[in-house]
Amino acid sequence: MESKVKQPGLEEYKTLLPYLKRYRVQYALGFFCLAAVDAAQVVIPQFIKRAVDLISGGDFLWIAVFRLCLAMLGVMAFIAAGRFLWRYFIHGSSRLIETELRDALFAHLLSLSYDFYQKHKIGDLMARSINDMGAVRNALGWGIVTLVDGTVMAAAILVIIFIQDPRTAAFCVIPLPLITIAMLAFGKAMGRRFHRAQETYSAMSDTAQETFAGIRVVKSFVKEWWFIKKFEKTNDDYRDANMDLVKLYGAFFPFVSFLAGLTTIILLFAGGRRVVMGYLSPGELAAFFSYLQMLIWPLMGAGFMVNMIQRGAASMGRINELLTAKPSISGPAEPRRSRPGPAEKGAPLIELRNLDFRYPAEEKEGPPVLSGVSLSIYRGMVLGVLGRTGSGKSTLLKILARMADPPAGTVFVEGADIKDWDLGELRRLFGMSPQDSYLFSDTIKNNIAYGIKDGDAGMEEEGRDRENGISPNGGLPGELLSRTARLSALDRDLEGFSRGWDTLIGERGLTLSGGQKQRVAIARAIVSAPEILALDDAFSAVDAETEKRILTGILKERHKDERGPKTTIIVSQRVSTLSRADKVLVLEEGKLSEWGSPEELLAQGRFFARMAELQRLGEAGPESVGGGNSGRLL
Repeated sequence: MESKVKQPGLEEYKTLLPYLKRYRVQYALGFFCLAAVDAAQVVIPQFIKRAVDLISGGDFLWIAVFRLCLAMLGVMAFIAAGRFLWRYFIHGSSRLIETELRDALFAHLLSLSYDFYQKHKIGDLMARSINDMGAVRNALGWGIVTLVDGTVMAAAILVIIFIQDPRTAAFCVIPLPLITIAMLAFGKAMGRRFHRAQETYSAMSDTAQETFAGIRVVKSFVKEWWFIKKFEKTNDDYRDANMDLVKLYGAFFPFVSFLAGLTTIILLFAGGRRVVMGYLSPGELAAFFSYLQMLIWPLMGAGFMVNMIQRGAASMGRINELLTAKPSISGPAEPRRSRPGPAEKGAPLIELRNLDFRYPAEEKEGPPVLSGVSLSIYRGMVLGVLGRTGSGKSTLLKILARMADPPAGTVFVEGADIKDWDLGELRRLFGMSPQDSYLFSDTIKNNIAYGIKDGDAGMEEEGRDRENGISPNGGLPGELLSRTARLSALDRDLEGFSRGWDTLIGERGLTLSGGQKQRVAIARAIVSAPEILALDDAFSAVDAETEKRILTGILKERHKDERGPKTTIIVSQRVSTLSRADKVLVLEEGKLSEWGSPEELLAQGRFFARMAELQRLGEAGPESVGGGNSGRLL
């Protein structure tokens, strides 16, 4: 996947400053324990020095050597305890920050508008939420550890060896500047290559996600071979990107090890000569050797640190792209919260005033999706919507719930511009059953319970923990379930479900028929008895008899609601369905072409009447056309 790669920098970590501030005490304790461990480690060569000098002198007591061993054992026990503590504080904090950052990212993604998900693929979002988070965690854990540990350890060792013998130390540290230069050169290259590796991982994840989500289509067209090839291509791209990274990574660390090994060779020549000349004792040479071996870790750790910090910066940059995305639809700073008073009860519940609408992606090109639509919908009205495919029916419903954003001053709900409403409060008025009956991989009961909104009856049970996880409404009242099942005609299917309401359905309702999926979606829309019920072609997979039963029950229930009759909007291509409406809106090419009661539209003889006649003839059969055999279609 070709992409424009932005060079990551340390400024990407600014997002993490609030988290680091919150865990500053834990990090401070971790750094203290890490420094204490480093201090204890640099003491061990001193014990070695004393032991070697003691033994090389020839005149010694074994009890003295034994005491040195016990002292070293005590220091090692202290180091072990200190290592546990700094791992607990630093790595534990990095894990906690990762969890909080992932929660914040998930919450932010849910706050973004629908059009964001039309521009970003799900596989890419998953890769950033999982794989990139791991790289950020490593930067906050091992990256910081190697930075602090390497700096403290290297500084302490250099101070000690220069105090012990400046001349020998000066020769031994000659390769160190080369390591610094290598770190700077390799670090930038690692960041670029890791960013590309993450991008190819996103592409591979997206390919896998799309393939499995559309597995029915893949198998029905016998295209398994094509998707295997497509996945192989993205998998190979991911391999190549990682191999480029591994080659660089593999060249860097042997190079650092080689330079570190040069210090040992230099020590053998320079230090050995100093021992022969009597300037160093054998114990001091042994201690020098131990210090140089210990210095290899900070040098190697510097490479790890550069690698992890660069990886973390690249991943944090990808995460920041999501965190800085703004929802295209948002509520006002001071949203409308009050409902209309008694004087406003005669006003329309919904009013459209010369509505023109284009989707943002169209950028003023082509005709608008809706043009000059004006109408009033009153409380308790049943509105039918008819129109050809692409006439703007579904767009109209999206606009009413502000899933698509109309121009200001064109759509009003309860007398207020919908742009002045709090988004949550506006959408709580609606119960939607869209064309795409999306169901979650959960129980039938929970899929219906998703329709219950904050503040609705029965919500006191919401959020209860269940043995198998969190339920959206684990205590959904049985009476409410029974009523919803009856109204959506699901009651007759319950016996066929293996576990009744607790039957688990597959992803996107894979284990249900099309009609069952639509009825579960209808149940989800009506369970909370919303003020406005919008059914967008919700009966396309349901037979006429079941549709009649559902519509009759829903409309009767909503008309006799104790809080007053409620508004229902029905989008359908069946004129028989719309015959129950008080008013019917006919859209043609985004414009309001007909408006009135079903009887009035039938009398006008236009599109509504023609559709009614065609559907009547279709239901009656070919024999009814022209009468007898003369009208039979051959």
